[in-house]
Formats: sequence, structure tokens, C-alpha cells
Amino acid sequence: MPFQAWLRACLEGQWQLSLNDCCFGIHPEKIMSNVPVAVVTGSNKGIGLAIVRDLCKQFKGDVYLTARDPARGQEAVAKLQEEGLHPLFHQLDIDDLQSIKVLRDFLKEKYGGLNVLVNNAGIAFKVSDRTPFAVQAEVTLKTNFFGTRNICTELLPLIKPYGRVVNVSSMVSISALGGCSQELQKKFRSDTITEDELVELMTKFVEDTKKSVHEKEGWPNTAYGVSKIGVTVLSRIQARMLNEKRKGDHILLNACCPGWVRTDMAGPKAPKSPEEGAETPVYLALLPSDADGPHGQFVSEKTVRTW
Repeated sequence: MPFQAWLRACLEGQWQLSLNDCCFGIHPEKIMSNVPVAVVTGSNKGIGLAIVRDLCKQFKGDVYLTARDPARGQEAVAKLQEEGLHPLFHQLDIDDLQSIKVLRDFLKEKYGGLNVLVNNAGIAFKVSDRTPFAVQAEVTLKTNFFGTRNICTELLPLIKPYGRVVNVSSMVSISALGGCSQELQKKFRSDTITEDELVELMTKFVEDTKKSVHEKEGWPNTAYGVSKIGVTVLSRIQARMLNEKRKGDHILLNACCPGWVRTDMAGPKAPKSPEEGAETPVYLALLPSDADGPHGQFVSEKTVRTW
């Protein structure tokens, strides 16, 4: 950071600075920022990009656009800068635990934590894709469920008091739940299911597809749907854990459905624009500090839905 910009930031109270820091030559880059910070995963295009755009306009703090490919991420940042917005960029591949840990350490060192996390990154195979279903299941759950879980494992401990966490799920999770056996539905709706038990179930789905017995075992024939069941149930579990361990911190965590949105993933026939798809995730990310809910809910069109 140029010295003049750093000095101005110090005078405006955006950086923690002591006399000893000045005397002993600590670099401004090493001083922890007091600025609130938001991170959106998978945000170089589509709904994620629209969420970053809205947060840049409404969130009073730094907003990080993330992407697996730095070139595409920087291109998206430049696009928003042309609109007069000021997002920041950090590389993130949620399939890569080391990439997640690099982001974690960066946030811890620069900001001392995180205020808003929107887990938007996800993938889906096209209906017409001929990839064997077992491969689709493994690849889809690796990103949508296990990648999202890894992000949460590393970043949830960094969430500051009054923080907001949004896990982007899908209404497909509800229809997929309806396609599960009664036994599986009971497990996924349980208020006492643990994260380990959920991981066991998601792993079993992948293994059952490899043996071509997933339908016999009570699973629906949708890898994307099962992955989003996992995201929704994980959100319910995480909210419960926050209630037990950090009740006084007033953190709100929810899963949501952005709707059927015109993106590379959902196709051009979807009724919603990415901007419309961003509305519910942004609403949850910016719940006011005096709000006590929603928390641990599945939200669509800014409305809590029955799971």
C-alpha cells in the first residue's frame, strides 16, 4: 500500500496502529484491518458475481470475489470496477483444501476474522450429459457438499460476533428429499443428526451409485439434488452447533434457494436473472445486527420454507 494511502487509513481509524509499530518499523501491510469483510465463493460469474455486486453496493466493508482461476477472477473484478464498484480478489478452489487454508490464514492475519460468508460455489452436470451416474455423483458431491463443508470447517471459527453465513442450496433439495425413502427422509429431517452422520450418508450415496444400488437403497436419481440435501442439512447442523457453542455471538446461518436462474449451469430458459437470484442470499447476508432470525432455516424468496 502506498504510504499516503496507509497514513490516511490510519487517521480514519481503519488500521490498528501503535506508537511501538511506528518506532520498530512494522510494515503497514502487517497491521490488522478493522474493516468488516465479506467473502463470496464461486463468484466470478452468474449468481455469485451478482451477489458480489450487491454486497459492494450495500455492505460497509471489503468484499472479496473468489474464483478457482485467477485470470477469470481478475476479469470479473475489472468488470465490476468499470461499474464504479471496488471488489477485491482472492483465489479459492473449494475442491482444494490447501487453497481454503491459504484464504483462511489471509483473513485471520489481515482482518482477524470474517463478517460475512456466502458459500455459493457449486457445480451441476447437464441433464443431457452422458457421464456415468456414479462419476457424476462423486464429482458433484465432492464440490457441492464436501467442498462446502471444508470451507465451513476452516472459516466458521473465524466468523465474528453478529456475523452472517449463507449456504446456497436449492429447491431441488426439497424435491430430492421427497424422492428419498421414508427412512432417509427421517434421518435428513432429524433435529439431532450430527455432521459425522451426515458425512456418512453422503459418502454412502456415492458408494451406492458405484454399485448401481442407490435407488434400491432409497436414494433419488439426482446427484445434484442429493448434494443440495447435504448442504441444507449441514446448515441446520451448523446453526445448532452455533447455538450450543456461540449463542451470545448472535451469528445467523442459513441455507437458501436463489431460484431457477439464467446461468451457465441452469441454462438460458430459466425465468430469473442472476440479479434476481442474488436477492435472497444478499438479504440473508445483510440481516441487521438486531435480528434474531432466521437461523438454521431453508429460505426461498426471503421466506422460510418447511424442510
